[in-house]
Amino acid sequence: MKKSAIALAVGVALSGLLAACGGSDDGPVDIPSVSNPGKFFNRTATFAVCAQVGSSCEDSTPTAAEIVAASEDGMALVYTNSLKGEVGFVDITDPAAPKGLGMLAMGGEPTSVTVLGGHALVAVNTSANFVNASGKLVVVDMAKRSIVTEIQLGGQPDSVARSKDGQYVAVVIENERDESLNKGALPQAPSGYLTIVDTVGAPASWKTRKVELQGLAALYPEDAEPEYVSINDDNVAVVTLQENNHIALVDLPTGKVTRHFSAGAVTLTQVDLTDAPRPNSVNLTETQANRLREPDGVAWVSKTQFATANEGDWNGGSRGFTIFNADGAVAYDAGNTLEHLVARIGHTNDKRSDAKGNEPENVAFGRFDGTDYLFVASERSSVLAVYDMGQKNQPVFKQVLPAALAPEGVLAIPSRNLLIAASENDDRATSSTLRSALNIYQYQNAPAAYPSIQSANRADGTPIPWSALSGLAAAPTGSVVYAIDDSFFRGNRIFEIDTSAKPAKLQREIRITDPSGKIAALAAVLPAAKDANAFDATDLAALVNADGSVNLDPEGIALASGGGFWIASEGSGTVGEAARPVLSANLVFKLSATGVIEDIIQLPAEVNAKQQRFGFEGIAESGGKLVVAFQRAWAGDAHPRIGVYDLAAKTWQFMFYPLDAVASPNKGWVGLSEITAVGNNRFVVIERDNQGGPDARVKKLYRIDLNGVADGATLSKTLVRDVLPDLRKTHGLVVEKIEGFAVLANGDALLVNDNDGVDENNGETWLHHLGPLNLN
Repeated sequence: MKKSAIALAVGVALSGLLAACGGSDDGPVDIPSVSNPGKFFNRTATFAVCAQVGSSCEDSTPTAAEIVAASEDGMALVYTNSLKGEVGFVDITDPAAPKGLGMLAMGGEPTSVTVLGGHALVAVNTSANFVNASGKLVVVDMAKRSIVTEIQLGGQPDSVARSKDGQYVAVVIENERDESLNKGALPQAPSGYLTIVDTVGAPASWKTRKVELQGLAALYPEDAEPEYVSINDDNVAVVTLQENNHIALVDLPTGKVTRHFSAGAVTLTQVDLTDAPRPNSVNLTETQANRLREPDGVAWVSKTQFATANEGDWNGGSRGFTIFNADGAVAYDAGNTLEHLVARIGHTNDKRSDAKGNEPENVAFGRFDGTDYLFVASERSSVLAVYDMGQKNQPVFKQVLPAALAPEGVLAIPSRNLLIAASENDDRATSSTLRSALNIYQYQNAPAAYPSIQSANRADGTPIPWSALSGLAAAPTGSVVYAIDDSFFRGNRIFEIDTSAKPAKLQREIRITDPSGKIAALAAVLPAAKDANAFDATDLAALVNADGSVNLDPEGIALASGGGFWIASEGSGTVGEAARPVLSANLVFKLSATGVIEDIIQLPAEVNAKQQRFGFEGIAESGGKLVVAFQRAWAGDAHPRIGVYDLAAKTWQFMFYPLDAVASPNKGWVGLSEITAVGNNRFVVIERDNQGGPDARVKKLYRIDLNGVADGATLSKTLVRDVLPDLRKTHGLVVEKIEGFAVLANGDALLVNDNDGVDENNGETWLHHLGPLNLN
């Protein structure tokens, strides 16, 4: 029976709520009620900031969107681009089709922006160095996009806010520390403070007042390090002093500090604090006692309460958010729930496990259709967590939203049912996927579109952590598929996913193990090493952990006809290249249904002698044979190989696959990422380039037919589907690595991408239901 849209939406929300509450989704749990259960935020567009430089984003000049504000009517955005010393303007009259309106030089580094009437007020850092700090508030005519006046601030500004009644602007003067001096240790003069701007009359006549913040905190009292400011309806500013782990309240009419208090500490349990040796694995089993909150972003949620994003900096970071009463009492703390949420949806950045985890960077608040919502932006996991604030002191998790890499500024525009997040990271020169962007979400009568996969709980009540899905295989009946994680993680696993659930439910993990020493036994059949960089017994030993789990690079998975799985593990290194020594060969593993290695198949020695670092990317079984796809051509080959292994005869044959030409303006390469049997000795392969975002061009499914093809022949291919339009339907930046394809028994074709373990990646994983395809 089909679920109604509302029922489906409620199911998504409650399923996600379990993640935030840490409760099991395999049993009953008390769930607080939520308002507007049929309405959710969904991404409607992503505006790449590089479009302001060139409409097709073919310029590699780094850009950034750090803090964002909206015109009073909500029809235009202004954002800070610190890398270029500019602010940019975007028309969002149609939020599904944002249009760049150009940029304006600020004569320094813009750090924050707000809007008052027809003016954008931009905080600009003009400091010569960390000791000689200076800055200004630049008043910009929004309509003309021109500078009206500049107000000197005397120090380096970092955050700006305006009062609801328009009488005051508060500017945080951080005077940030030099992190290269004495390893960034505090104190470092000059101290920071707060500047109040009285907005009486024309901007040129506005006056400033200075509010000292020295001597308030117990930590480094002589060096106040204010970070962020928010103003409530009573014209009280709350200021976070991040490195001081302190919070101050300032009455703007009088300029007096009326209250100040420590942000306090949190003891976190069931978190992952280890990332070495890299790559490691996510284990939510550790405890971190008395971790200082060190809040960054702050937002009032009422006249008497405010929320902080506890990013951390020098000594802390509690990996969540806190609701404080104005008297300093903690009304609510998120504890480990945000860490569990990102683990459940595949967004844990394991390289930050020993630091500050997901790093909540900022918070925003808004009332949409009568419901109060809090939005928490995670910098390292690149998501926004949305909480229903309808019940006092009890935020209820509603949903999670994907964002481009490293969201920094968050803006609610309730009058237009819009939410904006500014993601600042941009590095086209060294990465094919990282482009700074404005993420635009709309509050709508529709189920939540993200996540597309989320995990069930382990026995200890923590979510099954997962990421870096690199292959896909469908069960012969029903809606279950199997996926694998790749070499980013130690202790490789197979994941069982029920795709009939919305979102799909990652319900079981199967760890790959080698209790019988099959990997070590390969040492006896290795060819004699020709040079110091050759694959040897030492390299074999590194593939197995003390507990018998393995460190492979599983890139392809298929169900074995006799039970269990076939795994294609990509080799590491290039023969003859000293900078990339061969640390492992391309190997096929036969696993039992419980993940135990039963057999290992190697390539012929003459093929191994050609090894390049781009090897096995997919595996399929059909008609008593295994078929493996190589990603790109090896030494001396014109095309990548399709290897066919006869399971009975134990012999190899190789055909060659002709790739599409490179079409991206960012160049790069095109290769294979998957192979799937579709019957009658026919197979579907994923062919893709290594480009993402505006640079993506080749994302295709092709069919090949091996019937009657001779050993050494070049194959012909037939286009099944160009999936680039499917990838764009997420309204985000196009993902680079589509690496898994499977067809369910009912004909539904599935496509999934690899998120690189959230390493220089925003972490989005999309399981696309493509529907029935013509595979004949």
